[in-house]
This record gives sequence, structure tokens and C-alpha cells, in this order.
Amino acid sequence: MDLAHMLDPVAASIVIGGTLGATALRSGTADCRAAMAALGALLRPRFRADAVRGALAPVVAQAGREGLLRTSPRPSGDPAIDAALSAVIQTRSLAAFVSSDDAAREARVARALRAVRTLALGAELSPVFGLAGTLVSLSQLPADGLARGAFMGAISMAVLTTLYGLLLGNLVLAPLSRAVERRVEDEEAARREIADWMIAKLAPACPPVQAGGSAVRRAYLREAG
Repeated sequence: MDLAHMLDPVAASIVIGGTLGATALRSGTADCRAAMAALGALLRPRFRADAVRGALAPVVAQAGREGLLRTSPRPSGDPAIDAALSAVIQTRSLAAFVSSDDAAREARVARALRAVRTLALGAELSPVFGLAGTLVSLSQLPADGLARGAFMGAISMAVLTTLYGLLLGNLVLAPLSRAVERRVEDEEAARREIADWMIAKLAPACPPVQAGGSAVRRAYLREAG
């Protein structure tokens, strides 16, 4: 099967350029940056929950033996978890851990949602620009008659722009959007397991929750439960 006739730089530039331009205009610079960062993250190794837990195990064990005041934090490989651990060591309060962990999680999820939304928008727009390319190609037909070469060229470009739009949306942008979503879901589930494990291990080393601290109690019960 000869695929050379299916390569048309003009048709590709109409579909790809139009899709990227319209997506950028509708999403904005911040969302586009979030999408690029999320795509770059797909090329990096996945979050290794076992390695992070292994790095945290000595710190958690020390906190259980000697108390939080004598615990020396060490890098686990995840800055958000390190920040939450430092917060609980400094304040001796699980509420500080929960607050730091929740804030980091909300920020990560918000960035991921912006990336997913941007890529999904591109997937929706690409067939539209495939149709736009079809209309552009048909508009190039000569008004004073249909020469065979001009007719075949216009029809070829019309078909290719439609094809490029469908392929870009359904085989590139939509799968990438779902891949970012799956990556974030898996990593957040792994981080939640680590956070729950740390709360269960560090709770005995923290002072009891005082009566009246309903917000602290609810936060702790939500995470520990």
C-alpha cells in the first residue's frame, strides 16, 4: 500500500496549526502550559510509592521510638510529602500534616484538570479544522471549468484534511488527555495510601486532639478512616 499520496503538508498545516491555535486562544496561556507540563510528565518515570515509603520508614520509626521532637526528617523523593512531614514534626499536629497534604493534592489535581480540559478541547476542535480544510480545498476549484488535475488535487486535499482532523483528535489528543487523567488518578491513589499510612504511624506520637477542636477532629478522622 502506497502511503505517499496521503502526505500533504498544506492539509496537515491547516489542521494541526488551526487546532493548536484555536485551542490556545480558547484555553489561555496558563492552561496550555499546564497541558505541556502534563505531557512532559508522561515521559518521566511514574511515582514510585514503594521507594517513597521505604525512604520514610526510618523517619516514621524514629518518631515512634523517640517522639516527633527528636525526629530528623530526610528527603523521600517527593517534595509534597516531605513538606507535610516537616509540618507535623514542627507542630506535633496531624492537622498540619493533613492541611499540607490536602493543599498539595488540590494543587496537583487542579493542574491536571486544566491539562485534561485543554487536550480534550483540542480533540474536539481537530475535526472542525479538518472540515475547514475541506472547505478551503473545495474553494480552490476553478470557476471557469473543472480541469482534471485541479479537480483531483482539490478532492485529495479535501479528503486528507478531514482524515487528518479525525486522526489528530481520536488517535492523538483524546488518548493523551485520557493518559494524563489515568496517570494522575494512579499517582494520587498511591499518595493517599502513603498519607494514610503515615497518619496511622504518627498518630501515637502526636498529642491527643483537644476537645472543641471539631475541625481538627473531622480532618483527622477523614484521613485516618
